[in-house]
Amino acid sequence: LALSDKPIELFPKGVYHTFPSDALLNWNIKNFGPLYIPRKRDRIILDRTNALIYKKIIEWEKGYPLSFENDTLRDNGKPLLNYMFSHSYYFMGGDKVENSQDSRYWGLLPDDLIVGKAWLIWKSVDPHTNNFKWKRFMKSID
Repeated sequence: LALSDKPIELFPKGVYHTFPSDALLNWNIKNFGPLYIPRKRDRIILDRTNALIYKKIIEWEKGYPLSFENDTLRDNGKPLLNYMFSHSYYFMGGDKVENSQDSRYWGLLPDDLIVGKAWLIWKSVDPHTNNFKWKRFMKSID
Protein backbone atom coordinates (compact mmCIF):
# COMPACT_ATOMS: atom_id res chain seq x y z
CA LEU A 1 0.00 0.00 0.00
CA ALA A 2 1.61 3.26 -1.11
CA LEU A 3 0.61 5.96 1.34
CA SER A 4 2.44 8.97 -0.03
CA ASP A 5 3.95 10.33 -3.23
CA LYS A 6 6.34 12.56 -1.27
CA PRO A 7 10.06 11.84 -1.93
CA ILE A 8 11.86 9.95 0.85
CA GLU A 9 14.33 12.76 1.53
CA LEU A 10 11.49 15.18 2.41
CA PHE A 11 10.27 13.12 5.37
CA PRO A 12 11.35 14.30 8.83
CA LYS A 13 13.92 12.07 10.54
CA GLY A 14 12.17 9.25 12.43
CA VAL A 15 8.98 9.41 10.36
CA TYR A 16 9.94 7.24 7.38
CA HIS A 17 10.33 3.78 8.99
CA THR A 18 7.28 2.21 10.60
CA PHE A 19 6.04 -0.67 12.75
CA PRO A 20 7.34 -3.35 13.13
CA SER A 21 10.73 -1.74 12.38
CA ASP A 22 12.48 -4.78 10.97
CA ALA A 23 14.91 -4.89 8.04
CA LEU A 24 13.36 -8.13 6.72
CA LEU A 25 9.97 -6.48 6.22
CA ASN A 26 11.32 -2.99 5.49
CA TRP A 27 7.90 -1.36 5.92
CA ASN A 28 7.89 2.39 5.70
CA ILE A 29 5.57 5.37 5.26
CA LYS A 30 5.50 4.81 1.49
CA ASN A 31 5.18 1.01 1.52
CA PHE A 32 3.24 -0.49 4.44
CA GLY A 33 1.81 -3.98 4.80
CA PRO A 34 0.00 -6.15 4.11
CA LEU A 35 -1.06 -6.38 7.74
CA TYR A 36 -3.64 -8.84 9.02
CA ILE A 37 -5.55 -7.37 11.97
CA PRO A 38 -6.42 -10.22 14.34
CA ARG A 39 -9.71 -10.69 16.17
CA LYS A 40 -10.32 -12.62 19.36
CA ARG A 41 -9.86 -16.39 18.82
CA ASP A 42 -8.17 -15.93 15.42
CA ARG A 43 -5.30 -18.36 14.97
CA ILE A 44 -2.17 -17.63 12.94
CA ILE A 45 0.81 -19.70 11.88
CA LEU A 46 3.98 -18.13 13.25
CA ASP A 47 6.30 -18.22 10.28
CA ARG A 48 9.20 -15.76 10.40
CA THR A 49 7.19 -12.83 9.01
CA ASN A 50 4.21 -13.32 11.36
CA ALA A 51 6.55 -13.81 14.31
CA LEU A 52 8.18 -10.44 13.59
CA ILE A 53 4.84 -8.67 13.18
CA TYR A 54 2.94 -10.16 16.14
CA LYS A 55 5.71 -10.88 18.69
CA LYS A 56 4.99 -7.79 20.83
CA ILE A 57 1.24 -8.46 20.82
CA ILE A 58 1.77 -12.07 21.89
CA GLU A 59 4.18 -10.94 24.63
CA TRP A 60 1.59 -8.42 25.83
CA GLU A 61 -1.13 -11.10 25.95
CA LYS A 62 1.10 -13.64 27.71
CA GLY A 63 2.57 -11.08 30.09
CA TYR A 64 6.21 -12.04 29.59
CA PRO A 65 8.92 -11.80 26.91
CA LEU A 66 9.46 -14.36 24.16
CA SER A 67 12.72 -15.11 22.37
CA PHE A 68 13.43 -15.29 18.66
CA GLU A 69 16.03 -17.92 17.75
CA ASN A 70 16.84 -19.55 14.40
CA ASP A 71 13.89 -17.83 12.68
CA THR A 72 11.52 -19.30 15.28
CA LEU A 73 9.58 -17.57 18.03
CA ARG A 74 10.11 -19.39 21.34
CA ASP A 75 8.08 -19.48 24.54
CA ASN A 76 10.37 -20.47 27.43
CA GLY A 77 12.67 -22.22 24.95
CA LYS A 78 9.90 -24.19 23.20
CA PRO A 79 9.04 -23.35 19.57
CA LEU A 80 5.79 -21.38 19.26
CA LEU A 81 4.50 -22.45 15.84
CA ASN A 82 0.99 -20.98 15.97
CA TYR A 83 -0.98 -18.68 18.23
CA MET A 84 -4.62 -17.94 19.07
CA PHE A 85 -5.30 -14.31 20.05
CA SER A 86 -7.22 -13.57 23.24
CA HIS A 87 -8.17 -10.02 22.17
CA SER A 88 -9.44 -8.25 19.09
CA TYR A 89 -7.16 -5.54 17.71
CA TYR A 90 -7.65 -2.30 15.84
CA PHE A 91 -5.53 -0.26 13.46
CA MET A 92 -5.69 3.38 14.53
CA GLY A 93 -5.00 5.78 11.66
CA GLY A 94 -4.31 9.46 12.09
CA ASP A 95 -5.51 12.17 9.75
CA LYS A 96 -2.03 13.30 8.67
CA VAL A 97 -0.90 10.54 6.31
CA GLU A 98 2.72 11.68 6.16
CA ASN A 99 3.25 12.43 9.86
CA SER A 100 0.76 10.98 12.30
CA GLN A 101 1.59 9.06 15.48
CA ASP A 102 -0.71 6.12 14.83
CA SER A 103 -0.63 2.33 14.44
CA ARG A 104 1.98 2.63 11.69
CA TYR A 105 4.43 3.53 14.47
CA TRP A 106 3.20 1.87 17.66
CA GLY A 107 1.31 -1.14 16.30
CA LEU A 108 -2.19 -2.48 16.78
CA LEU A 109 -4.42 -1.46 19.69
CA PRO A 110 -6.11 -4.16 21.81
CA ASP A 111 -9.87 -3.80 22.23
CA ASP A 112 -9.76 -3.44 26.01
CA LEU A 113 -7.71 -0.22 25.74
CA ILE A 114 -10.38 1.55 23.67
CA VAL A 115 -12.28 3.79 26.07
CA GLY A 116 -14.72 5.61 23.81
CA LYS A 117 -15.85 6.59 20.36
CA ALA A 118 -15.47 9.92 18.59
CA TRP A 119 -18.81 11.65 18.14
CA LEU A 120 -17.86 15.24 17.25
CA ILE A 121 -15.39 17.11 15.05
CA TRP A 122 -14.30 19.80 17.48
CA LYS A 123 -11.91 21.70 15.24
CA SER A 124 -10.80 21.39 11.64
CA VAL A 125 -8.01 23.48 10.11
CA ASP A 126 -6.77 23.54 6.52
CA PRO A 127 -3.05 22.59 6.75
CA HIS A 128 -2.14 24.78 3.76
CA THR A 129 -3.86 28.01 4.81
CA ASN A 130 -4.25 27.51 8.58
CA ASN A 131 -7.85 28.70 8.19
CA PHE A 132 -10.75 27.00 9.98
CA LYS A 133 -12.83 24.63 7.90
CA TRP A 134 -16.14 26.05 9.11
CA LYS A 135 -18.25 23.36 7.37
CA ARG A 136 -16.62 20.76 9.66
CA PHE A 137 -16.45 22.81 12.88
CA MET A 138 -18.54 21.20 15.68
CA LYS A 139 -20.03 18.69 13.21
CA SER A 140 -21.33 15.39 14.59
CA ILE A 141 -19.78 12.16 13.34
CA ASP A 142 -22.29 9.56 12.16
